Amino acid sequence: MKTIAQQYEREVRDTVIPFWERYSVDTQFGGYFNCLDRDGTVFDTEKFMWPQWRNVWMFSELYSTFEQRDDWLRIARGGYDFLVTHGRDLQGRYYFSLARDGTPATAPYNIYSDCFATMGAAAYYRATREQRARDEALRSFAIYQGRKRAPKQQWEKSLPRRNAMQTLGYYMMEINLSVVLEDCLGDTSYRSLMRQSIDFVFNTFWNEKMGVLFENRPVGGEFDLASMAGRHLNPGHAIEAMWMIMLAAERVGHPAAVQKAADVLLKMLDYGWDKEFGGIFYFMDAMGRPHLELQWDMKLWWVHCEALIATAMALQLTRQGEFKSWFEKIHEWTWSHFPDSQYGEWFGYLNRRGEVTHTLKGGKWKAFFHLPRALLLCSRCLSDTVVA
Repeated sequence: MKTIAQQYEREVRDTVIPFWERYSVDTQFGGYFNCLDRDGTVFDTEKFMWPQWRNVWMFSELYSTFEQRDDWLRIARGGYDFLVTHGRDLQGRYYFSLARDGTPATAPYNIYSDCFATMGAAAYYRATREQRARDEALRSFAIYQGRKRAPKQQWEKSLPRRNAMQTLGYYMMEINLSVVLEDCLGDTSYRSLMRQSIDFVFNTFWNEKMGVLFENRPVGGEFDLASMAGRHLNPGHAIEAMWMIMLAAERVGHPAAVQKAADVLLKMLDYGWDKEFGGIFYFMDAMGRPHLELQWDMKLWWVHCEALIATAMALQLTRQGEFKSWFEKIHEWTWSHFPDSQYGEWFGYLNRRGEVTHTLKGGKWKAFFHLPRALLLCSRCLSDTVVA
């Protein structure tokens, strides 16, 4: 485990961080280039809010917890200043994307823009102690919480005839944001929200009889097995949610929730693993019916990054041998398919057989986030884990 931990730290230090330092920083306008091809070439200059704030979070997090390098703090500041100057509409909501120079490009229809603004601003505050960043983190979090039950607001396309759904991702991220705010702002008052959100996730989305964690559930109703949205499973989200719950439950002294998350994790790993080609499916249908999304059987980098974190953390917290086996299995498949030995960093999108379908290293969704976070967290978990 310690040897693997060293491998993960070398990868993030020597390969992943240098790629994003070299190619993503926009020194002319501020912020970051999101769309990077295999060799770092910029293939589109639109700036999507999720990756923008994730870059702020990651460079700030590196400065605070990995190494206090002035260049990392400078890169984080360039993103933070650009985003708070250009990124919000008149109601304070963050746009989905900006043009390169900061002109709004896509309306603020997506709640996760405010989510990652909370993360980025909070981490930037911890790195700099600038009060403006603390205020921005709290302001963005209040907007996020206010939007989670009607996240798209006036941009909602569904009409009343369609069942209103509660979505796992919003509550999963509320747990994560509570942990981030405690760590970065030094405020333990978020622990009651952690407990509340943990219980909500288990009571709302976990189906004990079927042994799966659903992505959606009708508001105030039972599981909907008659619709595609109701049957929709996102194994990556379920796995990511479980390590976030384990982390928060350990912090608030809730060992039963740690164990329950570990048990759910084992079930979702087994359910989501492709028994024929290996790797974890992107989307699935709870009844085994056709999935609407054409990319349902693809293998994505972030799903496997979250699975590595979850199994490493579960191994650290429970010492259950099943998690060592699962970590090694996921580690072997992931490291034999995603890393790019020629240009560094990792590919993001593979077909079911594990063949690269997109050469990009950064895009509308892929950023300097899931991979470096996974490498850092796994390195720390595995360094502290003793396995008989």
